[in-house]
Amino acid sequence: MKRLIIVSNRTPGKGPAAGGLAVALRDVLGERDGFWFGWSGKMTEQPSPDARFEDIEGIRVAQIDLTREDHQAYYSGFSNSILWPSFHLRLDLATIEAHWYEGYRRVNAQFAKALRPHLKPDDTIWVHDYHLIPLATELRRLNVRNRIGFYLHIPFPTLDALYAIPHHMELMRDLSHYDTVGMQAQRDVAAFSEFVSHQPQPNLAGEPVAAIDFSHTDVGAFPIGSDPQAFARLATSPAATKMIRRMQRVLGQQKLILGVDRLDYSKGLPQRVEAYEKLLANNAQFRREVHLLQVTPPSRDMIKEYQETSGTLDAMSGRVMGRFAEPDWPPLTYVKRAYGQPTLAGLYRLARVGLVTPLRDGMNLVAHEYIASQDPNDPGVLVLSRFAGAAEIFEDALLVNPFDTDETAEALRMALDMPLAERQARWQALMASAQEHNVHNWARRFLERLNPAAERNGRGPVRDFLFVASGT
Repeated sequence: MKRLIIVSNRTPGKGPAAGGLAVALRDVLGERDGFWFGWSGKMTEQPSPDARFEDIEGIRVAQIDLTREDHQAYYSGFSNSILWPSFHLRLDLATIEAHWYEGYRRVNAQFAKALRPHLKPDDTIWVHDYHLIPLATELRRLNVRNRIGFYLHIPFPTLDALYAIPHHMELMRDLSHYDTVGMQAQRDVAAFSEFVSHQPQPNLAGEPVAAIDFSHTDVGAFPIGSDPQAFARLATSPAATKMIRRMQRVLGQQKLILGVDRLDYSKGLPQRVEAYEKLLANNAQFRREVHLLQVTPPSRDMIKEYQETSGTLDAMSGRVMGRFAEPDWPPLTYVKRAYGQPTLAGLYRLARVGLVTPLRDGMNLVAHEYIASQDPNDPGVLVLSRFAGAAEIFEDALLVNPFDTDETAEALRMALDMPLAERQARWQALMASAQEHNVHNWARRFLERLNPAAERNGRGPVRDFLFVASGT
């Protein structure tokens, strides 16, 4: 099997993987020769021209350092103050500074130059996420002719939101230099194909812009997953069992509603707390009978919009406590730190309701992890946003519009009152889908499409969820 080179903004660190991307790709690379390339997390006075290699928990990792100025423009600026809000349809939160784009491309060029000396002609290169959209262009400029794939872990924007992004035509042209572009959901492929159908747009002077040729780029939906069997084992591990017993001592007979999210405005956290408040206001029988636990590790807390989200969530949580709390019953617990996977698996297993209600999300692996951690004899209920990519494969969840907090409150009521037989039937269907779309199948499907001769090993190509975009 040919070597696999994974490229992402950050490389995995020592200890438990914290993010969905790291969790998903550790095993993928562990089964193949190759290495993981990305930013070290360190700042230097001068750009790092050469990659440093080291072994991190069995994974070969290559890292480069960035200057503070480049990191600000590339990461905090163009990636997370323009691309992230625009791709999540929050144009009102996008901040546009012209020089950020220059830094964004400069860092992508730095990645390409540092990666190029370590490539072999038959390596397969797999680039991940919105930080590195131009990387294939920069590698092609260095005469790299390898198969290069790109996977977008966040949603693809609608046409109007795409047009609002500075240099969007250049970014789309960058995508045309990949052999395969993977997305989370069919809705993302549909948005991409709408751009292909409507291009080109005139430039500022009214002159026509050359159409982008996507005839050599496959664009398909490859829903990412977790490892459901591994999470099922974690949910009965000693660490998970310890957490379950601790929580049972505190909760008694109360039913647990659980949310686990990074602190991000795309996760719909204020709307979630408001829905819970309405549940308690409209259904007095649930007071003292339920408890909401929201686990929310801080994220990008140097960016103003994230600070504002944190402040709003603090205020709303305080309002619910002030309105409903009793001396012997707090209606909710809001925790601002991360927990390891075994602990989370225990919380998932104990929770009667998994509340996953982002306003817009690429996939949302918490939904996968919650399903996998359930007790088959007494499973909980997944309440899931229609605007998460997971909604396309988890049809047996209670699907809600997270902007409609009355609807979410009603879904919570239904979940808490749902009889055991229905909970079991829904969970069985959800678990079957989680197993079908596990991380190993996700990686195999994408890599077979990117490099079928090397990956198939006698199997036929996997074509489900695949769309091929042709140039206009």
